Formats: sequence, structure tokens, C-alpha cells
Amino acid sequence: MKYTINNFNEDFKDEDACLDFVFNLRYGKNYECPKCHKTGFYRVTDRKCYACAWCSYQLHPLAGTIFHKSPTNLKDWFFAIFLMSKSKNGVSAKELERQLGVTYKCAWRMQRQIRMLMRSDNPDKLQGIIELDDSYVGGRHSGRRGRGASGKTPVLGMVERQGQVKADVVKNLKKKTVMPIIESTIDKDSTVYTDEFLSYTSLNKAGFEHDVVQHGIKEYVRGEVHTNTIEGFWSQLKRSLHGTYHSISPKHLQLYVDEFAWRYNHRKCQIPFFGLLLEKVVL
Repeated sequence: MKYTINNFNEDFKDEDACLDFVFNLRYGKNYECPKCHKTGFYRVTDRKCYACAWCSYQLHPLAGTIFHKSPTNLKDWFFAIFLMSKSKNGVSAKELERQLGVTYKCAWRMQRQIRMLMRSDNPDKLQGIIELDDSYVGGRHSGRRGRGASGKTPVLGMVERQGQVKADVVKNLKKKTVMPIIESTIDKDSTVYTDEFLSYTSLNKAGFEHDVVQHGIKEYVRGEVHTNTIEGFWSQLKRSLHGTYHSISPKHLQLYVDEFAWRYNHRKCQIPFFGLLLEKVVL
């Protein structure tokens, strides 16, 4: 199902339409007043709140959301979410600045808050056939690529075949760093495929069924043993980061990784990304 700019303009014509949407999403149209236990709320003039028609008890639908205490127009927030939901390769803060007519600082903050909605909402461990790999992101090009490249930040990624991906920015790829993450992310009954990197040699000992594809001798596929799926995720992530954002601080890299993991994990969802993000606003 497609959700276009025409749909957006029809659904969210003004501030009132946006606020009514958040209220109905959070409380529903027949919400019972906590004070008098009757139904029926009306919008308070010139304030972002609603009052009970019987006892004047007030509800503030934006409290606790990313919109709380923000001086930015609610429609601008909704449009920023729409833009970020529609782009496969992400939207830079400079683009939001141009589109919304706000300052760069405001656009960056809005983008960060929206990106926090894209954090993983699946607490379950990965199961089945899992591909495990690592990648290095950012830094200056020094001539060396991959493991050991200077100035780059390591990211550990795990993906189910035809399923979910999880990726974590890590301080290094030593065994003592990556194994606790792997054990907390992957179910012990899973089969894990990796390359021959030494940090992954303890997977069998940890209780996983483990098989290796030997990249060092130009072996990339052996039957169903390969890491092509996770490498495809790395490829999309890096194209987007380099093409849209150009340079990212290691301090904020996890949020960007979370964004593209979220996009990947919802790639088969029938609900438009815009609708999924709006639902998470009030959670």
C-alpha cells in the first residue's frame, strides 16, 4: 500500500488535524475520563490539550512523546516523519532544514528524535539459520579496507535468512567483546554461518552449530553456507551513509545503524513506514 504526499496533505491539513490524530491514537474516540468516568472531550482553544466535557479534566496527548515541549509546528514534525519514511537511503538534517525552513540545529534534533522511533521493537532472539559478520564504517580512506582499517568504527551484524537483522556498534571485534553480544542475540538452537575470523571460532564451544565460508581462499558460497545476506545489508547501509550523510560521528552511529536495520526488518510490512512510525509515537 502506497502513501503519497497527496494522502499526507489530505490527512494532515493543519495543526488541528495532527493533534486530533495523536489524541485519537493515544486515547481513542470514546476515552473514559479518569476523574468522572464519563466520555466526551473537546479541544481547548489555543492550547495543545483536551478537556472533559463534564468535569473539565484535561488531557495532554503530546506529553511523553517526541513532540513534547517542542516549539516546532506539529505539522512540520509529521512532514519530517513522512520524508524520513519515504526515503530508502535516509534524509539528511540539511535536507530537513531546506524542506521545513527551520534551523539546522532544529532539523538535526528532529531527525534524531524520529530515528529513536526506529529502534528495534523485537525483543526476541534470532533463530534458524543466522549469518554473522562484521563491518567497518566511517573514517578516512587510508588505502586499507575491512578489518584493521584505521579511523573506522566496527559494527557487528547478525541476520536471519528471510528474517530480521540486528546490528551493534562495538568498541572492537575481540572475542571477549563480540561473544556476549552474540549469545544474547542468537538462540542457541540456531545454525550460524560466518567467515573464518578468529573471534568466531568459539561459537561451537558456546553451543551453536557453526559452519565457515573461507573468504581468505576466495570461497564465498558452499551450498547453503555463505554470508551474502548480511553483506547485502552492509552494502545498503554504507551506500546510504556515504551518499546521504557523508560523515557520521561514532557517538551517533548506532542510531543510524538502527534506522537502516528497522527499514530492513519492515521491508515486507504491508503498512506504510509512515503509519508504523506514527504508531510508535505514543508507545
